[in-house]
Amino acid sequence: MIDATPTSRTAPGRDLPLRMLNDRLLVELDADAAERRTGGGILIPATAAVGKRLAWATVVAAGEHVRQVELGDRVLFDPEDRAEVEVAGMTYLLLREKDVHGVADPRAGGEGTGLYL
Repeated sequence: MIDATPTSRTAPGRDLPLRMLNDRLLVELDADAAERRTGGGILIPATAAVGKRLAWATVVAAGEHVRQVELGDRVLFDPEDRAEVEVAGMTYLLLREKDVHGVADPRAGGEGTGLYL
């Protein structure tokens, strides 16, 4: 017998006790989101917010109707439009797929200083 229950996708190695619905994404905020380093090596703390700044996160679970984002993708979103949730002792953010502004190109290699638009 085939199970017709819709399921969400979850990143490998993550045993999450919830199922994402429709176009919802569960993301983990990047560790370097709090502070960043410029190309010249200057450390900019999280408290030095200038204007509206977008943030990066990694997708750990996706609903069944998510089409353009895959598990493990680094996504760019507005941190003002987020809902925070704690699952199994970890803090995640809940987004809709339409709230994602972009997906990082894994070949870009923006390690260290991050990716900037």
